[in-house]
Amino acid sequence: MLNFKGMRFPIDVILVCIRWYAGYPLSYRHLEEMMEECSVSVDHSSINRWAIRFLPLIEKMARKHKRPVGCSWRMDETYIKVKGVWKYLYRAVDKQGKTVDFLLTAKRDMAAAKRFFDKAIVANGYPDKIAMDKSGANKAAIDAINTSRDVPIVVRQVKYLNNIVEQHHRAIKRVTKPMLNFKSFRSAGSVLAGIELMHIIRKGQFEIDGADAMSFAEQFFTLAGMVRPV
Repeated sequence: MLNFKGMRFPIDVILVCIRWYAGYPLSYRHLEEMMEECSVSVDHSSINRWAIRFLPLIEKMARKHKRPVGCSWRMDETYIKVKGVWKYLYRAVDKQGKTVDFLLTAKRDMAAAKRFFDKAIVANGYPDKIAMDKSGANKAAIDAINTSRDVPIVVRQVKYLNNIVEQHHRAIKRVTKPMLNFKSFRSAGSVLAGIELMHIIRKGQFEIDGADAMSFAEQFFTLAGMVRPV
């Protein structure tokens, strides 16, 4: 359960603001104007603080409800600008397009790729095979993991196999574009966790009682520990 102690605004207001921000291509100022039309006066800086504080917590809580993914992964990284500098968002989906995992890193190298794979494997188990581009760093990361395995993970460095994950990058970039530029690595990581969460909800990847009859908003509120959406 999230701790909203000390919050000046109602919980429903906080959650609807961060859900809209993570789910749609909006800026904080857009949300400030939208809430004003709903007779709620909230500064865009407050919404920013809510997003950074609560989105990663909700995403973490939601992980225990995530359905298992397939054993054939497609992995790639895309660029995210933080304080005017490009950072790297590692992402993987299975061959059905279900999100496996994601990780924002400062560098694009073997160590960063291995951190991503380690995170994904802890959460989802070992895949049978992974498709990726011709990146030597990504291949080296899997080679390092394979040194401790009796049955190695098969690596397929075939570009067309990665079309599915590259298409999914676009869905994330569509939401981040109006955000213009993240001001810190922490804020970028927090907000991206929320964006990925909303993307996973849309793909029906959570096992929640009655999920088939729930809207995206209802699923988000349920994962946040609330009983009803705004």
